[in-house]
Amino acid sequence: MSAANFTLNAQDRTNEGKGASRRLRRLEAKVPAVIYGGSAAAQSISLELRELVKALENEAFFSHVLTINIDGKPQQAVIKALQRHPVKNVPMHADFLRVDASQKLVRKVPLHFTNQDTCVGVKTEGGEITHFTSEVEVSCLPGNLPEFIEVDLLNVHIGTTLHLSDLKLPKGVEIPSLALGHDHDQPVANVHASKVDAE
Repeated sequence: MSAANFTLNAQDRTNEGKGASRRLRRLEAKVPAVIYGGSAAAQSISLELRELVKALENEAFFSHVLTINIDGKPQQAVIKALQRHPVKNVPMHADFLRVDASQKLVRKVPLHFTNQDTCVGVKTEGGEITHFTSEVEVSCLPGNLPEFIEVDLLNVHIGTTLHLSDLKLPKGVEIPSLALGHDHDQPVANVHASKVDAE
């Protein structure tokens, strides 16, 4: 787990409306955003476009607790929604949710599949790997939020399917869907006979 640290600088934004948002983007190279949640009221803010674009290059940005300095006052938050321009793909608007260090949050975290080339089911048994999902929803305190969850395929034999319950979770991290019963233990990946062999 890397200790990536994301800090964005923001200003309080008083001018609401589409025209004001357009001017902000065009003239000031800023992105309108909203931060809400917790005990404080929702607040309209603007972010530096350049800073936000750089942060978005890192996959971990979406599964991290961020620090947003609003006029110099830091607030902890996670990104809740991001609108991008349909053609240019640049961020148009962002929603952030304040987090409380003492309250659990639920976030989707990416899965990183490791040892695929050296997987016993592939290397010695001639199988192929199929991924069923690339992320998992976890619940934990903000301080325990993992950047990703590793799925080690080294010792997986042909004909084996790994499920959510097989994932090794960091301390303090849970998968809420597993509490809903066996039906919710979704497959994550499997090693199966290659189609070429089958024919």
